Amino acid sequence: MSNSQQAISPEQAAYLRKLRRHKREIFLSQVLLLVALLGIWELAASAGWINPFITSQPSGIIKTIVNLYNSGDLFRHIGVTVWETVVGFTLGTILGTIIAIILWWSEPLAKVLEPYLVVLNSLPKVALGPIIIVWMGSGVSAIIVMALLVSVVVTILGVYAGFSQVDPDRIKLLKTFGASKGQILQKAVLPGSVPTIISALKINVGLSWVGVIVGEFLVSKAGLGYLAVYGGQVFRLNLVMTSVIILGAAAAIMYLAVVLLEKLFIRWQQ
Repeated sequence: MSNSQQAISPEQAAYLRKLRRHKREIFLSQVLLLVALLGIWELAASAGWINPFITSQPSGIIKTIVNLYNSGDLFRHIGVTVWETVVGFTLGTILGTIIAIILWWSEPLAKVLEPYLVVLNSLPKVALGPIIIVWMGSGVSAIIVMALLVSVVVTILGVYAGFSQVDPDRIKLLKTFGASKGQILQKAVLPGSVPTIISALKINVGLSWVGVIVGEFLVSKAGLGYLAVYGGQVFRLNLVMTSVIILGAAAAIMYLAVVLLEKLFIRWQQ
């Protein structure tokens, strides 16, 4: 038995068991709620309480998924959308963090650009869609740029705000010891802003998906957004709902990956 296990008192062990049991109960409740909602949805559609042509139903969605899999289109469309989202998400996070560092490095530049960043953040990015298509062409690059634009400004504002909230006493202490601005950034600002950067990652997960789907709505020949638009055009609501559900599952997986990254960082700090 390790020293850490020996150090745990019976009361602490009982509390940890209670905490794990509570988490299992919450997870089980979430699963049961999902199953119940799907069951009610299927029952209502089968009994004619709702029109399955308009609302679809779980059994029809399952059949659509099977048909897409058998035709070889399922993973092709999922792969296209996931790849576009991951690229847009990664570029938005990296570029936004770099620009936030530049703004922190030069306070006058930050003051000059701040109102423009606020305006860009409030501007509906969908309005830029036609311009992006003209500039980038009607291809994957336009969709990635759309995802990038949706997420990058939020990243800049969020990360820069995190930089500004770093404990000033730590910065003063480093300056007292003669640290350069680069050393202050490396030793105090970046480590102190990791929670803010992770929060920006969590926000960017949803924003990147929004940007990609909007881009696929405007110009796409493959992807989950394309399936949703095509399904709506030919009145195949099962196809639309299938796309929405797969999008929700993929976004949840991507969000959980960021949460796992956060836990790994916290464990590393400890």
